[in-house]
Amino acid sequence: MMARSKGYGGFAPYVRVADRQARAQQTVAALRKKNPNISPVVVEGSKLAQTWWGQAWNRNLERYADYAYRISRGRSYVRHGAVLDLEIRGGQIRALVQGSQTKPYEIKIVIDPLAATTWEGVTRTCEGAINSLGELLEGKFPKPLGELFTAEGTGLFPTPGEIHLQCSCPDWANLCKHASAVLYGVGVRLDASPGLFFELRAVPVEHLVSRIVSEKSDKLLKKAQTKSGRIIESPEDDLGAMFGIDLDREP
Repeated sequence: MMARSKGYGGFAPYVRVADRQARAQQTVAALRKKNPNISPVVVEGSKLAQTWWGQAWNRNLERYADYAYRISRGRSYVRHGAVLDLEIRGGQIRALVQGSQTKPYEIKIVIDPLAATTWEGVTRTCEGAINSLGELLEGKFPKPLGELFTAEGTGLFPTPGEIHLQCSCPDWANLCKHASAVLYGVGVRLDASPGLFFELRAVPVEHLVSRIVSEKSDKLLKKAQTKSGRIIESPEDDLGAMFGIDLDREP
């Protein structure tokens, strides 16, 4: 079956999946000649995201009514290799997506920093619940903590109002399929580098872990000091007081 050469009813012409993938691969090869560091999004397996952070990112996007319909349009794009390049730096995401045109579309997404009050609240709640940065990034923490992180509007993940989208395509919608593909591509990136999430939200994850570990160490130290205060340092001086008797001492 050949792809239609002209659009119908004002829509872009249909392009077969195989043709779309081939075009994307050709574009990546051409772009790589100019920029060897280009980083396409590659989805491996049946799931768009495999880890806790990647999956939580996707679930957060899909639960908002503003995104529920249009976000799904980006799934096939990211699955078929249409996200030719994706870079996360600070609170910005920049990407190239292969659409129906030969020239890829340019997408820029800005994520607002996490509110300081929210971060402070999360930090206090995390006290004693995480032992290391590795546990945090691997998603190895108690379920209630995960629920805290993903709480709608009060957790770590951004709301639609905190996500600002720009795409060079002619689609009038705020969330076009190209930007949707990039948002799903972020979930794939978080699988490989979950620390990028904290970079996106402009929060110092190292500070979170160091504070938790420091507070835990302080508590252990105080506990140890309390116990050491009950240790008998001089049997002759303290045993008598302990048992209420006088001990004979040599002159």
